[in-house]
Amino acid sequence: MAEPNPGFDFMEDVPWSEELTDYDNTHLILYVRLLDACAAGASKDEIVRVLFGIDPVKQPARAQRTLDSHLKRARWMTERGYRQLLQ
Repeated sequence: MAEPNPGFDFMEDVPWSEELTDYDNTHLILYVRLLDACAAGASKDEIVRVLFGIDPVKQPARAQRTLDSHLKRARWMTERGYRQLLQ
């Protein structure tokens, strides 16, 4: 299993907007890594350990909230947000 290495600061709850945010621009690589990990079949526990540096056993609610929030935003980026990147 990969060692935790978040490499960036993150919020537990992604700031939501129908427009791209500074947070989105700063965390695009995180969103891509998150989507790649899901597509590769990584477990939720492995994803939060590696991408966010959160121990899902010690902090299950925080791990789930952080994962859900970022995954929702990453998916939004693939559906709508990417259009704003192209402009």
